[in-house]
Amino acid sequence: MAKYRVGIIGSTGHGDYGHGIDTVWKDIPDIEVVAIADENDSGRAKALERTGAKNGYADYGEMLDKEHFNIVAIGTRWVDRHADMVLAAIDHGCHVYMEKPFCRTLIEADKIVEAVERKHVKLAIAHQTRYSPIMPIAKRMIDEGKLGQILEVRARGKEDQRGGTEDLWVLGSHVLDLMRYFGGDATSCYATLSKQGRPVMKADVVVGNEGLGPLAGDGVNAMFTLSGGATGYFGSHRGQGGGKGRFGIQIFGSKGILEVLTGYLPSVKFLPDPSWSPARSGIAWVNVSSNGAEKPESLKDTGLHGGNISAVKHLIQCIETDAKPLCGVYEGRAIVEMIMSIFESHRLQAPVSLPLKERGHPLNQLA
Repeated sequence: MAKYRVGIIGSTGHGDYGHGIDTVWKDIPDIEVVAIADENDSGRAKALERTGAKNGYADYGEMLDKEHFNIVAIGTRWVDRHADMVLAAIDHGCHVYMEKPFCRTLIEADKIVEAVERKHVKLAIAHQTRYSPIMPIAKRMIDEGKLGQILEVRARGKEDQRGGTEDLWVLGSHVLDLMRYFGGDATSCYATLSKQGRPVMKADVVVGNEGLGPLAGDGVNAMFTLSGGATGYFGSHRGQGGGKGRFGIQIFGSKGILEVLTGYLPSVKFLPDPSWSPARSGIAWVNVSSNGAEKPESLKDTGLHGGNISAVKHLIQCIETDAKPLCGVYEGRAIVEMIMSIFESHRLQAPVSLPLKERGHPLNQLA
C-alpha cells in the first residue's frame, strides 16, 4: 500500500496542469495517484494515461467527496479558481502542492491561511528556485559577510509581451519571493504603474489574462523597504527583451554582487568587487554551485521536473515532521501582499506600509 494517496486537479484549456505538477509523482516513493479531475473530457483522458491515475472526474468537488487523499496537487496555472480549489482540498483535510501564482487577492490569501491553521495541513507552492540546493549556499555566503552590508536587491521579470503588471504576477512572484528570502520581509512600498509612458488611470484597468483579475499598465517601477536593511527594487516594462538572462535578482553589497537567476539549478554568480565594475577592477565573476563558490556542480540539472521532485519531497518531510514548508502559505500571502502594495501605492500616489490595512484589490478602487 502506498503511504500517500494523491489527487490531481487540472483544467485543460484553463491553465492545464502547470509546469509538471501532474507528472512529478511518478518519481516520488510511496505515492499512489488515485484520481484526477478535469472538466475537459479529452484532457482528462490524456491526463489519466499520463499520470496513471485510476479514476477520473469532471468535477473536482465530486472527486474530493468520493475519494480519500493525503495530498492534492493543484496544477492549473490560471489563478481565478486557485482559492476555491485550495480551500476545498483543505476542507477535506488534504495537504496541498500547487502551481503559482498563489491567489488573486489578500482576502483570498487570508482565507487560505486561516484554513491551513485551522485544519493543521501543509501547503507548498511550486516556486522552483526556493527548493534549489544552491539557495542555502548563497544565503550562507551573505550570512558569512561575503557581500558585506547588503544595500540593494534588484529584481526583474522577463519583460516580454507580458511586461508590466502581467509580468509582475506571473514571473514577478518568483523574484519577489527570492527578494524576501535574501532581504527579509517588505515593510513599505512606493510604486508607479505606467501605460505607454503615462500614469495608469481607472480607464486602463482590464481583466487580466490567465484569471489574474484586474490589471493595468505595461510598466512597473517599485521600491521596497526590506526588514534586513536593504532596499528592494522590482521593474518590468513590456517588450524590453530581458528574457531568461535577466529574469532573476541581483544582490548588491558593500563588498560585491550576488546574481541569482531562476530554476532548480539556476545560474548563481558572485562578483567579489566593491566597485561593482569588472571592467574597472579586472575582477571576474565566479560561479556558485551546490558545493560552494568556485566549485563545480556535481548535480544534474533536471529542470522543472527536478525542482518539483525537490519541492514534493520537502513537503512530505514537512508533513512527517510537522515542519514549515520553505515556500508555503505565509510566503504565498507575503508575495501577494507585495504585489497588492504596488497597486495600492500607485492608487494613493504615496508610500504604503505592509501589511496592508485594505485587503481588497486596489485597482478596483482606482480613481
